Amino acid sequence: MINLGLLLTNQYRLLSVAAILDVFETVNGIYFDEGRDTPFQISLFYDDAAKNSDYTAFFPGYHPVKLCHSEPQDLILIPSFLNENISGAIHDNHASVLWLRQQYQAGAGLASFCTGAFLLAATGLLNGKIATTHVDACKAFISAFPEVKLEAEKTVTQDGRLYTSGGATSSFHLMLYLIHLHCGKEVAVRIAKLFAIDMDRQKQSYFSTFHISRNHNDDLVAMAQQKIETAYHNTGTIEEMIRDIPASRRNIVRRFKQVTGITPIEYLQQTRIEAAKKLLEQTVEQMTEVIYKSGYNDPKAFRKVFRKTVGMTPSEYREKFYVG
Repeated sequence: MINLGLLLTNQYRLLSVAAILDVFETVNGIYFDEGRDTPFQISLFYDDAAKNSDYTAFFPGYHPVKLCHSEPQDLILIPSFLNENISGAIHDNHASVLWLRQQYQAGAGLASFCTGAFLLAATGLLNGKIATTHVDACKAFISAFPEVKLEAEKTVTQDGRLYTSGGATSSFHLMLYLIHLHCGKEVAVRIAKLFAIDMDRQKQSYFSTFHISRNHNDDLVAMAQQKIETAYHNTGTIEEMIRDIPASRRNIVRRFKQVTGITPIEYLQQTRIEAAKKLLEQTVEQMTEVIYKSGYNDPKAFRKVFRKTVGMTPSEYREKFYVG
């Protein structure tokens, strides 16, 4: 039997915890109904100094255990965080960081879901290893943990005994992966069918939304952002769009990348692709019109950039996300 520990972090997202319990309890139920020994011994653990430790009422049938009273686990699952202030959440889970290190050193595997990757990275165990997280949290993750090899487009990663998943439904793909490892493909397929999980999804890039904050004090960069966002549909060059800005091209490119993390050309490209995604989601316009209204005049170049950025073709994107 596999000792499976679920860490009830401070500021955990209830939906994440509920999904994890639902899936692994279902696996145990399949084995039980067939008269076989259940594969997972599920235990819940929480911080000794947790402000609200009345977990029994939230999780009937379980008796959550303080970290200081825990036994070594075979696999520990780290749910997503509720609070968008991830740095604050990590600070509130200092004891969990130490506990995860100890469990890993004792032989446990560690698996994080969505933004739970921030807590796993805070242990230092991911340094030099691959990981993923929620696609819209990647910029903050890279800034906080530059030594981790973040693969933002991935749905699931494994590096030794360390596992991570992307955002939201990507959590189910990591659970399927773990079930496949410990219970075999047949059980993983049965769970995929029960929970209607698309087992073939390998990337999460098409769920991302391009957004860069203007919460900075560089007026010239803000002016360039404004010009790009209002003129992206024109097929002119980036030089034409920002020519009225009172700065040399070299200077504005340097400042733009310093403030936003990308060049003006990349900003224009991302803005155009985001516009195309909206047209594909909300209209039935011909592809030639979508391409033109997005600021492209070369269909081949558009499709190449779209696929590289989004992870699928424009037609595939429309088929998956069109809402009318």
